[in-house]
Amino acid sequence: MNRTMILSAATALVLGLGSLGIALSDEDGDERKERSKDRDERSLIQSNIAPAKDPGYLKECGSCHLAYPPGLLTADSWRRIMTAESLAAHYGDDASLPEETRAALEAYLIAHAADQSKRTRERAFAAFHPIDQPAGELPRITKTVYFIRKHDEIPPRLVVDNPEVRSFSQCDRCHVDANKGDYDEDRVKIPGYGPWERD
Repeated sequence: MNRTMILSAATALVLGLGSLGIALSDEDGDERKERSKDRDERSLIQSNIAPAKDPGYLKECGSCHLAYPPGLLTADSWRRIMTAESLAAHYGDDASLPEETRAALEAYLIAHAADQSKRTRERAFAAFHPIDQPAGELPRITKTVYFIRKHDEIPPRLVVDNPEVRSFSQCDRCHVDANKGDYDEDRVKIPGYGPWERD
């Protein structure tokens, strides 16, 4: 009888320790998943641009061109672009909006501008903003020092002289996932040329 009791107690102890090990293993797994998730989020913050998400902005601005992510310009630049006067002469077009809509879109763009961001690449647009911009000219993403530096190896013939692109401002022609905030140079596909590869 004693032997049976000892074996039962030993079995219970082994099973209990096994269950404890599984529980600890699950906790370790949960902690690993959480650390991995944090690392992925930090990587995303550093590597990409937050896509435009405001429905009003996507509708009003995205109906004519790529709804440029707010993190590509500073708050001051967005303020200048979004004045009623600037919208009436919006890069050669009349993009006037009702005042309530204009104010809402301006607030969205300013709140998510490059100089308000924690994302490394968006902060680069704030740090390297245009230095010598002619008075009266609206800010342009393509005139920021960071943009120029990131595109300086691309021959203009592949963009400006390319009838499928025509301008460096047509981000989504080459950055196929620009609307998702993905501007990774390894995923650039230039129409009529193919994937971008440095020489």
